[in-house]
Amino acid sequence: MTILENDLLRVAIDTKGAQITSLYNKTTGVEQMWQADPNIWPWHAPNLFPIVGGLINDELLIDGKAYPMKRHGFARQSEFVLLKSDDQQAVFSLPNSEKVKDVYPYRFDFELMYMLIDNALRITYKVINLDKKAVYFSVGGHPAFNVPFHKDENYEDYYLEFETGEKLVTHLLDEKGYFSGETKPVKLDGNKLWLTNDMFNNDALVFKNIGTREVTIRSKNHDESLSVEFPHFNYLGIWAKTGAPFICIEPWLGVTDTAGEPKDISQKENIQKLSAGHVFEAAFFISI
Repeated sequence: MTILENDLLRVAIDTKGAQITSLYNKTTGVEQMWQADPNIWPWHAPNLFPIVGGLINDELLIDGKAYPMKRHGFARQSEFVLLKSDDQQAVFSLPNSEKVKDVYPYRFDFELMYMLIDNALRITYKVINLDKKAVYFSVGGHPAFNVPFHKDENYEDYYLEFETGEKLVTHLLDEKGYFSGETKPVKLDGNKLWLTNDMFNNDALVFKNIGTREVTIRSKNHDESLSVEFPHFNYLGIWAKTGAPFICIEPWLGVTDTAGEPKDISQKENIQKLSAGHVFEAAFFISI
């Protein structure tokens, strides 16, 4: 386990999936990350690569060939290499391997870089194209945060505060987790979305081309908060297991399939194209 720490935060990161397992607020004494109860949802903050969401038939189509690929890709299940670390930052790498080539036939390096900056943790995704052709991929975060912050509070004491007061429309998912083609307006209280125990009965809220670039978890009982800022991501998922004491705020570059005919990776919605020899970077921030 790799530990980053300053006067305000202590962060733990596992090499499996290079996921955050703890984000401890030293000022309030609160563990902000969901602790991956295996009986509810056994993840903390999986990193999604090279796809976001699900694929029809669990197959990724590349140049006419189908490759097996489970929901959200293989990075979250993979063992990363710690390249370097100190108290303030750590860099993890998922390099090419024959096992990866069997399911994703590109030459690449995928790195995750974590850095503490005062009261914030910056998470940077970096993709290096080592191939002689373009690499296509999706990438995104899936961090789960404890709600409520304190034992004497209720889930429904909390709300998500959106940076802008824009009208929000969620793109609905079918029973298999694919887009159905239908949408539904999301009712806000100003720029607040109050959390309820049944709000995810029909799966995640998914916002496409969202104008908001920051979402903050707040309580009606106190001034403590946690924010996720995602300047480089134009899709956003909000999700929790029904009745579970956490909320996921998920910045995405990529998205699940739409029900119907599967598409080649190059034609997938919001797919990222990285030319030969080029480097991609995108970051989001978690702050208290």
